[in-house]
Formats: sequence, structure tokens, C-alpha cells
Amino acid sequence: MKTATLFRYVLPMDSGVILRHTRLSVRNGMILELNEAGRVGRGEIAPLPEFSQETDEEAQLQAIAVLTSWLNEEPIDWDSLYPSVAFGISVALAELNEILPLAGHYAVAPLCSGDPDELLQKLAHMPSPKTAKVKVGMYEAVRDGMVVNMLLDVVPDLRLRLDANRKWTLEKAGQFVKYINPTYRSRIAFLEEPCQTPAESVAFALDTGIQLAWDESLREKGFELKKDENVAAIVIKPTLIGSLETVQLWVEKAHELGIEPVISSSLESSFGLNQLARIAHWLAPKTLPGLDTVTLFAQQLEIPWPECPLPLIPLSDCEIAWTQCAP
Repeated sequence: MKTATLFRYVLPMDSGVILRHTRLSVRNGMILELNEAGRVGRGEIAPLPEFSQETDEEAQLQAIAVLTSWLNEEPIDWDSLYPSVAFGISVALAELNEILPLAGHYAVAPLCSGDPDELLQKLAHMPSPKTAKVKVGMYEAVRDGMVVNMLLDVVPDLRLRLDANRKWTLEKAGQFVKYINPTYRSRIAFLEEPCQTPAESVAFALDTGIQLAWDESLREKGFELKKDENVAAIVIKPTLIGSLETVQLWVEKAHELGIEPVISSSLESSFGLNQLARIAHWLAPKTLPGLDTVTLFAQQLEIPWPECPLPLIPLSDCEIAWTQCAP
């Protein structure tokens, strides 16, 4: 007997979560559950507003069509699927077929998207060497540069990952780096896409010596990852990238070129974060993943993140959006 079920969740967010242009007050998504011959596989489908190409409604309709095909023993055309749908279904199938290992990579780089004092408190409890991530580009470039410089100055064993989300012009990026002590630049592990075009970002790296990480570029048609002394890492956000196989291909390509593949979240629930931790441990065990986003939520879902005190909502409390058995 084969069955497939889609649960819909709505989780309240912390009041300070801001995407590109809007404040995110709730996170919507789906958990799919596959049952076959006593085995269970689950995955999360959660398009990220302003970043995903598909809406929640489009993802749900497509997921139902694909799951119906699975129940009918029909092949899945992975290339035709939205990234979030491809990822969630592929992970559920990997669990069902016992391909996805249980062990997870739960050590993460703490995230600072606002008050740097909160990050300093987290860093005080971390062993050395310390790695953290700072969102830049949301405030004035000068302010960002001063904050990054302060963190590197106060915590001598700190390495920072920075993420600008293509917010700066080359001129603005120059203003940012002007406020960072040149002797601290080597402790910036990478800066994700500082400028509005890849060409400007490369020009920034050549001028400053600060290495880049590609993020948005991975999702653009025609992008080719090449060995480049200016590129230290790629940031792989599976919900925005696609199937588990696609994620594996990016990781393998990065390893071939000596580039770090960083498995990172797209604001998935604690359920999805736990699966991402398992994927990170499986595919990129030597690289610290970017999964410190559970504290941006007000609640967890089904599986708690280690040592997270937020209340946990069981999947059974979620709405069943669709369920069907094999004919």
C-alpha cells in the first residue's frame, strides 16, 4: 500500500525578519509524507517569498500532480519541477528508500542580521576558532563596515562570512571596505555577491583581496562554476536550487574545483533544518553549514533543533491539505 499526504503549516516569525522588501510575519510551507510497505519518507516544500520563482499555491498544485504520478508508478520529470517541489519530494524519496543518512551537522555559524551585541553573546560561548555570518547591505555601507570591523577587532579568533545579497553598487561596496582595517580582511572567509552584477563583484574582489561566494548566481541560467582564486565558496540553498541530485552535483563540482560548498537554509522550519543538517553532514561534512535560522521563528515544527527552547508544534496539529492512496 502506498499513500501520500501533504500537511500545510503556518508558523509565526520573529518580528525582526526582513526579506528584500517586506517584513515576514509568518512562514508558510508544506510537509509531505510518503508511506510504502511500512516505510516512511518526509520532506519540506516551502517556497521563500521574494526569492522563489513559485508561489505556495503553485507549489502545492504541482506537488499534488507529482505525488499522484508517484502513486500511479509513473516517472517523475524532475527538470519540469519548481525547485522547492523538486527538493521536498526528492528528500522524501531519499528518506523512504533509506538513502539519506540519519547523522546531522548541527554545528552552525551563528547569524547576525541586526544587533551585533547579540552575536557577541553567542560568540562568547563558542570554542575557538569561531565562525559567524553577518548580513550586510540592509543598512548604510559605512555602518556595515564599522560593525564588521568592530567584530573582527573585539574577537581576534573570529572568521566572518558576509552576505550582501547584491545590494551594493561597486562604489557602495568600496565605502563598506574602507572602514575595515586592512589587516582584518584575511579573516573575512568570503563575501556573498556584494555587487549587483557578478562582474562588479569580481572587480571588488580583485581590488580588495576579499574572496567571494556565489549564491544568487547559481540559480541563473547559463551560470558556470569555474576555478577562480577570487571565489572561496558557493552557497547552496536547496529549496531554491532544486532536487537532491542537483544539490549533489553542485557539491561535487565545488569539491573538484577546490571551492567550499556551504549548505544553507531558506528559512525552512525546524523540521526542514534538521534535514538540511543531515544533507550537510552527508555531502559536505568538512564545511560548516549556514543553518542558524531557527531563532528567527516563534515556534518549531515536529522535530526540534538541538538545544532550541522554542515551543514545538506536532505535525498532527497541521492542516491536511491533500492525501491519497495508490489505486
